[in-house]
Amino acid sequence: MAAIPTGAYTAAGASPLLHPNSCLRVTSARFNFRVRASASTAGGSAASTGQQPPTPPAPLSNNGSLRNNSTTHEIEEKTLTIKDYMEWSKDMIGCGSEGGPPRWFSPLDCGSPIKDSPLLLYLPGIDGVGLGLIKHHKRLGRIFNMWCLHVPVTDRTLFTDLVLLVEATVRSEHHHAPRRPIYLLGESFGGCLALAVAARNPHIDLALILANPATRLCESQLQNLIVLSEVIPEQLHTSMVKTLSVTTGLPTRVAVAIPGNGRPLQQAVAELFRGDAAFSSYLSVLADVLPAETLIWRLKMLKSAAAFVNSRLHAVKAQTLVLSSGKDHLIPSPEEGERLCHMLPNCEIRRFNNSGHALLLEDGFDLVTVIKGASFYRRGRHLDFVKDFVPPSTSEFDSVYQPYRWMEVAFNPVMISTLENGNIVRGLTGIPSEGPVLLVGYHMMLGLELVPLVSRLWNEKKIVLRGIAHPMMFQRLGEGRMPVLSMYDDFRFMGAVPVSATNFYKLLSSKSHVLLYPGGMREALHRKGEEYKLFWPEQSEFVRMAARFGAKIVPFGTVGEDDVGQMLLDYNDLMKIPYFKAGIEELTDEAEKLRNDIEGEVANQDVHLPIILPKLPGRFYFYFGKPIETEGRKEELKSREKAHELYLEVKSEVERCINFLKEKRENDPYRNILARTVYQASHGFESEVPTFDL
Repeated sequence: MAAIPTGAYTAAGASPLLHPNSCLRVTSARFNFRVRASASTAGGSAASTGQQPPTPPAPLSNNGSLRNNSTTHEIEEKTLTIKDYMEWSKDMIGCGSEGGPPRWFSPLDCGSPIKDSPLLLYLPGIDGVGLGLIKHHKRLGRIFNMWCLHVPVTDRTLFTDLVLLVEATVRSEHHHAPRRPIYLLGESFGGCLALAVAARNPHIDLALILANPATRLCESQLQNLIVLSEVIPEQLHTSMVKTLSVTTGLPTRVAVAIPGNGRPLQQAVAELFRGDAAFSSYLSVLADVLPAETLIWRLKMLKSAAAFVNSRLHAVKAQTLVLSSGKDHLIPSPEEGERLCHMLPNCEIRRFNNSGHALLLEDGFDLVTVIKGASFYRRGRHLDFVKDFVPPSTSEFDSVYQPYRWMEVAFNPVMISTLENGNIVRGLTGIPSEGPVLLVGYHMMLGLELVPLVSRLWNEKKIVLRGIAHPMMFQRLGEGRMPVLSMYDDFRFMGAVPVSATNFYKLLSSKSHVLLYPGGMREALHRKGEEYKLFWPEQSEFVRMAARFGAKIVPFGTVGEDDVGQMLLDYNDLMKIPYFKAGIEELTDEAEKLRNDIEGEVANQDVHLPIILPKLPGRFYFYFGKPIETEGRKEELKSREKAHELYLEVKSEVERCINFLKEKRENDPYRNILARTVYQASHGFESEVPTFDL
C-alpha cells in the first residue's frame, strides 16, 4: 500500500486505509493524536505501529520510577470542563469524514511513558468519541501507553462485534508482551465492554477500571429513555431528544402528538422523567455531540450490552477497580458498585459521594492519584510495591496533602536535626539527601506524627519517605469492622509498603529513604502512662540489612501527643467492657498477624481504637540525631553481637532524642496554640514561629 501523507485524511476517514502496522498523525484546531489502525484490522503491537520518534523520557530511578525531581516529571493539566469536551468532540467528529469502522487513537499530548509502562485501552461511554480522558491525558501518558477507542457517529457495529474488536487488540498486545498487564478503562457503556472482554479472556492478565459502569439499567433514567424510544415512532426520535435536552425543565412550547395515542410527546416525556435536571443536562451534552438517530441506536445497544455482561459476570476473574459516583442521576451507580464488588472475586471500590455520572470530567477528580492510591498500578503480573511506585509530582502531593493542612496549623511542628559535625540546627539539613537512608524512631499514639513528618521532608527536601506499614493498610482478610481500604489510599500514594523482609530489602537496594518503627502497632496503641516508652523487640531486626547496603541510620524522637489529647479509655479499660471486647477481638481476627514468633509486649498486636479526650493543641517536636554510618561495616556487622550493639545504640539514641525534647519544650514560649496565633497575627501567618533555644 502506498504511504498516506500526514494530514491527507482525517482521524475518522483515514483509518480504513491504514495498514495494520501503520500510524497516522492528525492535527485539529485543539489537539493532536495518532490514529493507530482500523480496529477491524487491529493486529500491530505498540512496538510496531510506526510511531513518530518519541521525545526522551524523564530520568528514572534505580527502581524504574521517575526520579524525585519535580522539574523532570511535573505535569500540569489545563483545567478543562464539559464545554471543552463538547468542543473537542465536535472538532474530532467534524475534522473530516466520519465514515469507516471503529479505530484506536493515541493523544499526542500523552507524551512518552516511563519504562515498561503497561497498555491502557480507554473504552468510552455511548458518545463513542473517545475523549472522556481529556483532563487526564498528560498524567496518564506518563505511566501508561494509552490508546483510546473512537466509534464514528455513523457506525452501527453491534455490541458483540465491538467486544470482538477490543478482544482482538487485547490478544494481539498480550502476545507481544505476555508478562505485562493490559488495563481496560471503561466508562459507563465502556464498562460493559471491559467486563465482556474480561469474561471471554480469563487467561489474560487484565486490570479493569470501571467508572460508573452501565451494567444495571433497571430503575434508571436511561432505561426510561430506552423504553420511550421503543414506544415512539422512529420519525419522532429527533423531537424526543430535543424535548429532553433543550432545558432542565420540559418546555411547554414543544407539543408533538404521538400518533394513535393522542397524547403530546411533552406529556409522555414529563411523566417518565419529571424534569430531572441532571439527566436533561447530560442528555443535552450527548445531543449536542451526536445525531439523534445515533444516540437512540447506542441507547438500544446499551440495553443489549448490559444483558450480555450480566449473564457472564461469573466468568470475570480480572483485577477490578470500580469508581462509583454517589450522585449519578442516570444509573444507580452506588448500588451497582456494591453489587459488582460482591460478585467479582478480585474487586475493590472507590466511592465519590458528591460526584455525578461524568466523573472523569469533573473538577477535582484526579484519576492518576486514585489509581496509585488504590495500589492499582503495576507493570508486571504481580504488584511490586517498590518497582511499581511512581513518586508524586508537586501538584499531586499538594492535592493529597490539602485535607491534612490543618495539622500544620494546629500542631506547628518544630523540626531539628544534627549535622555530621554534631551541631544541632533547626530544620532538616542534617538528614542526608542521598539514599539509602533509614529513619528509625518512636511511634506516637495513632501515628499522629506521620503527616507532619512526611510533608516536611517533601516540602523542604523533596524526599519521598517510604514507610514500612502494617498489612491491614493493604488488604482485608474478611468483611467486618475493619476500616475500608480507601481510608489508607493517601499513605499508599505516598509510598507506604507492607512490612516484609523482601520489601525492606528492595527499598534499601533502590536507595530510598525508609521510615521504620520497630515498636509497630504496640507502640502506636500504647496504654495509659506509656507515653514515650519504646516497645522494641529484643532482636536486632534491621541493622544487618542496613549494613548490607551501606545505609545511613537516622535515629529520631517525637514528642507532643500528650499536648493534644488525654487518654480516657485504653486497651485494658476497653477489654473490661463486653461490647468493646467483642469488637477488639473481631478487628484483631480480621487483621494479618505479625510477630507471632516473638514473646513479650511487642507481640501484643490487638487492634483497637482508644478513646481520647482532645485538648487545646500544644505543639509537636521532632529531633533527628546524628546519622550513623554503616558503609564499610558489612563484615563487622555480620556478627550478631556487633549488630546487637549497634541496635542498642540506635535505641538509646532514640530515647535520648525523646528526653531532650521533653526537657526543652518546657522552655518553648509558643508551645500553646494561642501564643502561636498571637505571634502569627502580628508577624504574618506564613512566618516561622520561634521555639526554645538550641
